[in-house]
Amino acid sequence: MVDAFICPQCHQPVRTEDRYCQNCGVDLAVETTISEILASESLEPAAEMPLEPEVLTPRLGETLIAQGKITPKQLDVALHYQEDQRALGRNLRLGRALVELGFINEATLDQAITLQILQLQEALKQANEELTWRVEQRTQELRQALLRVSELNQIKANFIANVSHELRTPLTLLRGYLDMMKDGAFGEVTKEQAEALDALLRSTTRLEKLIDDLILFAYAERGELTLSLTDNYLDEITTQVVQSHLYSAKVKGIILELKVGDHLAAVHCDRERIAWVINELITNALKFSAAGSRVCIEVSQHQGLLTVSVCDQGIGIPAQRLAEIFEPFHQLDGSTTRRYGGTGLGLALATRILEAHGSQLKVKSEVGKGSLFEFSLPAIFEGK
Repeated sequence: MVDAFICPQCHQPVRTEDRYCQNCGVDLAVETTISEILASESLEPAAEMPLEPEVLTPRLGETLIAQGKITPKQLDVALHYQEDQRALGRNLRLGRALVELGFINEATLDQAITLQILQLQEALKQANEELTWRVEQRTQELRQALLRVSELNQIKANFIANVSHELRTPLTLLRGYLDMMKDGAFGEVTKEQAEALDALLRSTTRLEKLIDDLILFAYAERGELTLSLTDNYLDEITTQVVQSHLYSAKVKGIILELKVGDHLAAVHCDRERIAWVINELITNALKFSAAGSRVCIEVSQHQGLLTVSVCDQGIGIPAQRLAEIFEPFHQLDGSTTRRYGGTGLGLALATRILEAHGSQLKVKSEVGKGSLFEFSLPAIFEGK
């Protein structure tokens, strides 16, 4: 059986080895090239004039001169003739003008146009191959860069975990001796010494929390964050966390308000981890709020979801910088004289803990008016 395809001109079957259609006589190479370019460029021939192969051949005159088919003077004459015909309302192409003037014949014109189209086709093919190669090379470079970033993140996480564990041992020993000194194990402690010991113990507690956060973050980065899931009530967890902040809020002159809905359902969560997240949100709200302002914590239930929200009247966050607050070890104010302390780990770690629970941390903020942070967990059974 002889292979065949459809002629683009008369739509009759033709053999693949034929150069010209046996039915209509059209040059199959030229017509096929025209069809391919029109398809790739989504072109349609103009309604007022028939589509000719010459429309696809740029600078035909220069090509004919280079081939020795015409002289520069003949090209100039043909161009003037073409302009005169257009002035008479006849849209004449250069190739046709050259034929009418007798400078070339039909066969020479067809040959020049066909050659140009084939050259154009080859150039497009080479350009596509070059583009494909460049895309593949760039994709490979990006994959290698991503792999390298992943490796660096793993190294960073391992380093943080190792250093944090090494810091925990001497810190535990330090706290032990401070507790013993405060209890009088090494002799009577004066009032001034007791105050100094209290200050040291507070700093030790802060360091312990920082080290614990670093270890937790390292585990999360390595995909080793484990959860101990049990049934809990978010209002109970939130109430306990809020109570732990009442004194610090009072010292700063900030009103700490808790709103809890009635008959709230339980959720399936890691109590310690969720308490950590709520504690971090309240800590941040107090940190960035001024005296006389209000921080409102609310636990509510709607359409099967329990939501914890923390709203403050603090400094707010610029809209274009909201994404930055979730980057680890990043502070919006990174100067050496920054007003607010912290490692920049809190929200990054809170996000990872919530993601492990299948939730996400949402934020709304307006500069000078405050911020709202909230997350939701699905209810598992009816409320109390």
